[in-house]
Formats: sequence, structure tokens, C-alpha cells
Amino acid sequence: MEILRYTAFGSDPEGGNPAGVVLDAAGAGEAAMQAAAAGVGYSETAFVVDPGDGFLDVRYFSPLAEVPFCGHATIATAVAHAERHGTGRLRLRTAAGPVTVTTDRAADGTVVATLVSVAPRTAPLAEADLAELLAILGWSAGDLDPALPPRVAFGGAWHPVVAAATRDRLADLHYDMPALGALMARRDWTTIDLVRRESPTVFHARNPFPPGGVVEDPATGAAAAAFGGYLRELGLVTPPATLTVHQGVDMGRPSTITVTVPAGPDTGIGVTGTAVRL
Repeated sequence: MEILRYTAFGSDPEGGNPAGVVLDAAGAGEAAMQAAAAGVGYSETAFVVDPGDGFLDVRYFSPLAEVPFCGHATIATAVAHAERHGTGRLRLRTAAGPVTVTTDRAADGTVVATLVSVAPRTAPLAEADLAELLAILGWSAGDLDPALPPRVAFGGAWHPVVAAATRDRLADLHYDMPALGALMARRDWTTIDLVRRESPTVFHARNPFPPGGVVEDPATGAAAAAFGGYLRELGLVTPPATLTVHQGVDMGRPSTITVTVPAGPDTGIGVTGTAVRL
């Protein structure tokens, strides 16, 4: 397999979230994909197979396990495909459901990709789970922003959304990685979406990611899609809305994710970004 390496949601190799991309994984079994992802060592690697029916089948693997959907690896895959085959619209078949991605070139020649997620939804975050999560993070109930209540949100994968009352609280991230990984495995959570609202349309986020074998993800497109759905479902934005999520700043890999929230409770959330070849 030819493994390409890109960083998504960043404008240069020092930012964004690195992802592996295999544009032709035909004939590769699950064990081979898992081994390749472990060898790459990034939080996700995407494996693409073209069955010839108008869709591209895509599977995503962290170094430790397969995940149903990954936003930053999808953006990286779309940009890599556009650089090889030209810009346009791709229809992806993922374990989470169908996802469309559109690529275009900006005035400076950069390829910009926009994915539209599966229909998002939210679920209550049980009080016991929230208490355990806060204890692992070293947060208290007073550290939370009451205007953004805790929920579990889905946009292709499940992510608890927990909002910090201050930017300083979000910046100070230390946690028990094995304990959080165990909790997430029990609940089938992909990352923890810790957020801070700067303004009505600008947010900061950090995403602990023990299931991927990393302490923190510098840009999480799937969580951004889930978060957009969360904001719409709870009436915390007025759609149509365009949001900016800054992630990775506190870990030295600044990333920018643009989230488009359309009207309609069952419509997918748009997630836009660039990707740079490494």
C-alpha cells in the first residue's frame, strides 16, 4: 500500500492533525490495515477502496483500533484525492453511514474540502458518567459553563461535550489516561469534546483521545460535526450558522475548523478545512 501523509485543518506542516491516507487499499484485509495504521502512528489512517459503484468505501483505523468515522482523515483523503484526480464531489461509504465531500481550489491554489456528516443527534450524559469524567479530568461542577449543558453528541461517532467556564480551565488539561480510556471504552466514546465559547460563533476545543493511543487530538472533525448538531438541537445557535472552532493551540499544533450548521433537524453538519502534504 502507498501511504500518503497529510495534516488536516492546518495551513502548514507544523499545525493541524496528521493523518495517513491510502487511496487504493484494494485487497487489504482488516489486519493489514490495522498494522499499517499502527506503523504510521498518527491518530487515524484512512483506507479507500473503489468498488466501481459511484461510492468510495472508506475505513478508519487508529494505531489501536478501527473507528466508525474520522473527520480530519476524511478531509485529508479528499484533498489527496483531488491532488491526484482533480477537484469535485466524492460520495463516501463509511461505517457511520454515507458522507459526501466536496473539494475546490481557493484563489491561492489551496485545495479546500467540505464534508457533510451523517444526521447528528445528542443523548443525555448520565450524572454518574459526568461525575466520573470530571473526577478523571480534575474538574469540578463549578468549572462548567451552565449555558452549554453536558451532553453526548453524535456526528459519525459519539463524543461527550463538556463546556469550560473559562479559557484558563480549558488550557489546564491533565488527566489519568488509563482511567479515561477505560470509561470511554465502556461507553463507546471516541473523543471527549472539551469546549470554551469565546463568542456566539467562535469556540475553542480540546479533545482527549485515549482510544487512539494519544493524549490529545489537535483537530477533530467528527467532534466538530457532533458539536454543530449539539448546538442546533439545544437551540444554542440560530441556523443557518457558520462557526469557527480553534483546536490544537494549547498543544502547539494550531488548527482551524469551519463548521456549517444548516436548518433542519435531520440535515448533516458541514465541516470545512484544508490539508497539507507532509
